[in-house]
Amino acid sequence: MLIVAINGSPNAEGNTALMLRAALDEVTAAGGEGYFIQVSELLSKARVPYCIVCSNPCEGKCFRGTPLEEAYKLLSRCDGIIIGSPVYFCTVSAQLKAFWDKTRYLRKDKALLNVVGGALSVAAGRFGGQETTLRALQDMMFCQGMTVVGDGFIDEDAGHLGACAQRYVKDDPDGLKRTRILARRVLEVARATASLRTHRTQGK
Repeated sequence: MLIVAINGSPNAEGNTALMLRAALDEVTAAGGEGYFIQVSELLSKARVPYCIVCSNPCEGKCFRGTPLEEAYKLLSRCDGIIIGSPVYFCTVSAQLKAFWDKTRYLRKDKALLNVVGGALSVAAGRFGGQETTLRALQDMMFCQGMTVVGDGFIDEDAGHLGACAQRYVKDDPDGLKRTRILARRVLEVARATASLRTHRTQGK
């Protein structure tokens, strides 16, 4: 099982990154393979940093031959995705939105259909817009036909919508605990639904 963590924060070593790396540690400890994507670095190398719908369906013209293309190839074969974003005015970062808009390139092949997704978010305050950000992340995944997970019920409570934390994450053990639970949930459901993703390899 390949689980990809997508860091929507422009800070590659910040609070969101810390949560995502904790999630990947949990994945690898449970026998999965983890990979970390830093969105801001990829976008800095793009010829056009945001989608302008230059072709429909998307032909990937704006990122072909760049690290973004390699990132989307990775997503097209992963089993699960954990997306993290800091709260920017109660929603996701601009960098993450720009990155995800370009995943329309993957839609024509149903590349993210039935891929398992989980969301996590961090804000400066305890009630700083984390859950509205999680909902935005989940809506983005739903639009790709992904299987989105959240709470693991009382005995494995990842948070009803996903993992939320408060800055500074290193001082928020509850946020990190829920992050690890969310990672286990994504891996567990990815293993249980592997047969639903065989359409990506059939005929190739």
